[in-house]
Amino acid sequence: MHMLASVLGALDALPWTWGVIFGALLGLIWGSFAATLVLRWPAGRSLGGRSACDGCGRSLGVRDLVPLLSARWRRGRCPDCGAAIDPFHDRVELGAAMIGAAALAIMPGLAGWSWALFGWLLLPLALLDARHYWLPDRLTLPLAVIGLVAGGALLDLGIWDRWMGAVAGGLSLLLVAWGYRRLRGSEGMGGGDPKLFAAIGAWTGWQALPFILLIASLCGLGWALASQQKGDTPLVMRRIPFGSFLCVAAWAGLPLWPLVAGL
Repeated sequence: MHMLASVLGALDALPWTWGVIFGALLGLIWGSFAATLVLRWPAGRSLGGRSACDGCGRSLGVRDLVPLLSARWRRGRCPDCGAAIDPFHDRVELGAAMIGAAALAIMPGLAGWSWALFGWLLLPLALLDARHYWLPDRLTLPLAVIGLVAGGALLDLGIWDRWMGAVAGGLSLLLVAWGYRRLRGSEGMGGGDPKLFAAIGAWTGWQALPFILLIASLCGLGWALASQQKGDTPLVMRRIPFGSFLCVAAWAGLPLWPLVAGL
């Protein structure tokens, strides 16, 4: 416990510039793991053991595992088999680095580190839902637990507000899913969405949930309208990765919530 307090104190005391740099570097490392998780887990491939080339299975060395730079050194291909390195790795690493840098630039100190951690945990969930319409419990449950234990610094909320957020988030979307099923006789929401919203509420508290849900709904509707093509399934029947929009709304909307709440 004393060691944890020392680490938190050191992070809180970092100068603004070093905080941003350190946040970006940690994001690169996390992004490398997140990209591997998103690519391998849905395919049933192991996440353990040595990293290897997807084409020939060659074990990757230290030079092959430097985020962003390794792919440049190898000119985007495995040196043994010539297989192209999936650019998804670079994109996720860069995205995670931007999450860390932005969080520490906008919210220096423990609040910024809490916001960065929130974003890093949401990132693989957003990507899995966008690519596979899948929000695994093994990611949403840790998100909720960490939020209840360590999310207080994010919006300076007590444990009661965050517990209420978890309960309200889960029950609200369960109610929406139940109402849709009764009205239309079919499933309109995946079972992972209420769990994800509950986990988000464990970080943001119950007060911010309507704001987050509004942003996610507007983003989802905008995406569905923008991607609608002639002859496509009617909009009301289209499958939308709503969990991805919840993740984006929860993370990006957080710094705006205190402003909205103060109006």
